[in-house]
Amino acid sequence: MGNLDTYYNKFNEDKRLSRRHGLVEFTTSMKYIHKYIGNRKGLKIIDIGAGTGGYSIPLSEEGHDVTAVELAKPNLGKLKAKKSNVKAFHGTATDLKKFKSDTYDITILFGPLYHLISHQDKLTALLEAKRVTKPGGYIFVAYCMNEYSILTYGFKEHHVVECVKSGRFDRDFNCTPKADELYDYVRLEEIDRLNEEADLKRVKILSPDGPANYIRTTLNSLTEEEFELFIQYHLSICERPELLGAGAHIVDILQA
Repeated sequence: MGNLDTYYNKFNEDKRLSRRHGLVEFTTSMKYIHKYIGNRKGLKIIDIGAGTGGYSIPLSEEGHDVTAVELAKPNLGKLKAKKSNVKAFHGTATDLKKFKSDTYDITILFGPLYHLISHQDKLTALLEAKRVTKPGGYIFVAYCMNEYSILTYGFKEHHVVECVKSGRFDRDFNCTPKADELYDYVRLEEIDRLNEEADLKRVKILSPDGPANYIRTTLNSLTEEEFELFIQYHLSICERPELLGAGAHIVDILQA
């Protein structure tokens, strides 16, 4: 895994979810988090890879007992500077030994599996998330999807030839990043394999952003009324199986 501190010193994670394409992802993800919270109050929630608190802080403001874990120090510093009620810690998804087993009602894992390159590291993160989650609790896991990388970085940005020649895209156009790269991209079969090996039960799988990342310019040109209709459209199709894997991200909702 590359240097996350260097990356996030340059990348403005704090504003990502406030842009229109990010709002699609945030609105969709929060809808499903709220679905599995239900009417319960004061839940114990852990947000692993919390960034600058995009999910942690709103959930804390709703009255939940939220713990945040973040590896990138620039993000952690911004989260702590917001002076919220979130308990924020420096740490990694693959080693949560400072947190007790069977503790959290909801576990959110929205960043780490983007940056963990090897299958084993991803599995370790899933197993740690499972360990700290109460039996029957819900784990929300996000992945970056293979086709988004192929279509954007590969074709749209004209890197496909070099990526095929260097082996970064294999013969079946699977992304094969090196160990020191920052992002990994997966297909649904790898997600299924991880769940099987971690013995985690899927309750729902969806695309939190759908086409939003491909059409950022279009989204920004929409009127408020048109954008609201796009949100409604996306929420109506985000679980459709023929569209899973086509967006930039997947959210897999699992039960411990």
